[in-house]
Amino acid sequence: MRHALKEIALPVFAIAAALLLFGIFVWFAGVSPVEVWVILFEGAFGDWFSWQNTLQRAAPLMLTALCVAIPARAGLVIIGGEGALVLGGLAAAALPYALPLPANIVGTFGLCVAGAVAGGLWIMLAGWLRQYRGINETISSLLLAYVAIGLFKHLVEGPLRDPASLNKPSTRSIVDGLGIGGIGGSDIHWGLVIGIVACVVSGLWLRNTASGFSVRVVGGNPRTAQLVGLPANRLILAACGIGGGFAGVAGAVEVAAVHTNANASLITGYGYAGILVAFIARHNPVAIIPVAILFGGFGAAGSLLQRRLGLPDASVLVLQGLAFVLILASEGLRMVDWAALFRNRGPGSASTTPAVAAPLAKEAAS
Repeated sequence: MRHALKEIALPVFAIAAALLLFGIFVWFAGVSPVEVWVILFEGAFGDWFSWQNTLQRAAPLMLTALCVAIPARAGLVIIGGEGALVLGGLAAAALPYALPLPANIVGTFGLCVAGAVAGGLWIMLAGWLRQYRGINETISSLLLAYVAIGLFKHLVEGPLRDPASLNKPSTRSIVDGLGIGGIGGSDIHWGLVIGIVACVVSGLWLRNTASGFSVRVVGGNPRTAQLVGLPANRLILAACGIGGGFAGVAGAVEVAAVHTNANASLITGYGYAGILVAFIARHNPVAIIPVAILFGGFGAAGSLLQRRLGLPDASVLVLQGLAFVLILASEGLRMVDWAALFRNRGPGSASTTPAVAAPLAKEAAS
């Protein structure tokens, strides 16, 4: 129970501290922090309209967070989910150019498969460069994201451009039968269900299957994985492919449910926000669900801050950045045995003597 409370308490503390620092930031801009906090809550969860905006934004965040979380369980830090998302959306929009699809759920499934394949192969490339060429996967995945965005813009503004799109280049819109509609007539599309199912299935796979356990062994102790003969290269590539596939599905869902075509509006930073969601959730696929809803709400509240208080719509990015810095800082606190530390702070205790300080320093360094 103590371990579970610590796992929950540190992310909650980081988010609370980020909100406090964000309040100080807007106070310097001449705005009341309390009013900002209230509007953040209202814009995210204040009414049914706010909930719809929040859950609509949470759907791609869940899928792009899995693009970070699943490779992380295999020991990789992948931050190129934005590239997988835009290529997944591009593949979904381009598939009807090459293949006639039935205007029903089968055709919609085909769009999602195309997005998953494009995103999965793109992130697998970063894993391959790490395993077979020794290139750091964090740097390569980030650079590949910029390459993917450049490729996306070239194709959308060139070979795949719809001649009717004059002011805003885009591909041809998909037919109505291929779109993903809302749940019960609301603005919350079925991509939310896809995201929740993907998180739950990924969590069960990592926890309850032999292959999921093998991925966790590779990420937790590579030497042990080698000693027991696990195919580390294949497992890492599989983790990258699965994670990238989910980000590609996020792009396909955005095309099929929101934009109806591939255009520059697809590049909105969901892939980068997914990094934050995954780290706050401690790369736990099930924990990604509530964290994605929370940060989807923050994103939905940005326009309300602009309308009511005159703050820039992108000011919520400052909040996200503060949360990311604090959640990374909290990882150092997680390694300290606080119970042992406070036990040795009684009267006459030598809490700073080498006998106590050295083990704590060694544990924190590890």
